[in-house]
Amino acid sequence: MHRLEDLKVWKKAMEVAEDIYLISANFPSDERFGLTSQIRRCAVSIPSNIAEGAGRNTKGEFKNFVSIANGSAYELFTQLTLAHKLKLIEKDEVKPILEQVVEIQKMNYSLIKSLK
Repeated sequence: MHRLEDLKVWKKAMEVAEDIYLISANFPSDERFGLTSQIRRCAVSIPSNIAEGAGRNTKGEFKNFVSIANGSAYELFTQLTLAHKLKLIEKDEVKPILEQVVEIQKMNYSLIKSLK
């Protein structure tokens, strides 16, 4: 069992989830049940899966949930890229978030390696 407050990747993922909620608030209302919802669910999935894994009893279980979180990070990267291509987010808004998502992917990968 791990303390969430000690996991830098969880803290970073929480920051990204908050940023996603703020930036997606500006998406058109007709995207509310489409890309807006998908991006938000994906962003929340990253810290949520890290948290669930941290609360499990074995390193194997933790590793599995961090792997799921990493998949969500890749999904979020894809959805943000699409939102930019669809002109829902400006490049200067999306670039720092994409950089944070890549950092989370790297942190997750390192965490997974450490749990082997």
